[in-house]
Amino acid sequence: MNLWSRIADCIARDGACALVTVAEVAGSAPREVGARMIVRGDGGLSGTIGGGTLEFEAIRWARAAIADGRSDLALRRVSLGPDLGQCCGGRVEVAIEAFSVKDLAEVAALAEREAMGGRFLTRRDPLTGQREVLTMNAATPAAAFVRADDGSVLEWFGTSERPVWLFGAGHVGRAVVLALAPLPFAVTWIDSRAEMFPVAMPGQLTCMAHDRPAELVDKAPQDAFILIMTHSHALDEDIAAAALRLGRFAYVGVIGSATKRARFVSRLGKRGLAPAAVSAMVCPVGATGPKSKLPAAIAASIAVELLVKNEAANGETLSNQTLALSFGLRQ
Repeated sequence: MNLWSRIADCIARDGACALVTVAEVAGSAPREVGARMIVRGDGGLSGTIGGGTLEFEAIRWARAAIADGRSDLALRRVSLGPDLGQCCGGRVEVAIEAFSVKDLAEVAALAEREAMGGRFLTRRDPLTGQREVLTMNAATPAAAFVRADDGSVLEWFGTSERPVWLFGAGHVGRAVVLALAPLPFAVTWIDSRAEMFPVAMPGQLTCMAHDRPAELVDKAPQDAFILIMTHSHALDEDIAAAALRLGRFAYVGVIGSATKRARFVSRLGKRGLAPAAVSAMVCPVGATGPKSKLPAAIAASIAVELLVKNEAANGETLSNQTLALSFGLRQ
């Protein structure tokens, strides 16, 4: 969600709201560090920190902070079992911060930065409570919420969607677009038939009609996932060959069967692609999911596959704990 713009809207409409952030997790918990929700004075909310008793209590704490007119950052640590009767067994610390009309200028500035896209890092001053946007460098922490030794708080905001270039606007392609819409992916949808794109589109979606879709592959970003499911096996092969030949995509997936994969492996080899390049092709896609052939079921299995791959690709960095220790920070 556009967090800061929603906070600005809440302040403009209601005069105040509160931001609840999962600041620390130990053991099993409903959500990860950095999960957030906005709570209004009437108990309405945007986002979630996992539901259940923890979220119920966090809403109550947030409403109390709004009613009290507090502007400090309140931290509440609970053991989910002994304190809340939940079975998760972990411990969670939540940060609660209320905003009012006096904060509107700061919130508007952060909303403006948020609208620029991408993730950005802020530092909350321990004395003034004001946030400043930091310039990222080699010492930038990866953790979503970090408390420094001087009492300041570093937090990541904004979104970082993985580009997915989806070739094919048939029934499964449409289902995949809908399945990926609420997930951290920015889809570029490509087909040679402009009339195949629906009139109503979900957010984070760009449509491109091109007579020779394979020619667009080299325009995909370095970190894009390539997903191929056109109406033509010959076209699928052309796109796969172009993507695999570039050798810079972490995921190149082709819809089909084991038989289709075997034929593509043979044909791509005859095109001069090295065996190592061809072996990187994922075909069939979503193979570990349900066996149903319903487009929505296929799309669900593909979405899970892309989520797992995205987490693995994003995890090829130092752990949050290592970063925190390296730069004198504590999470």
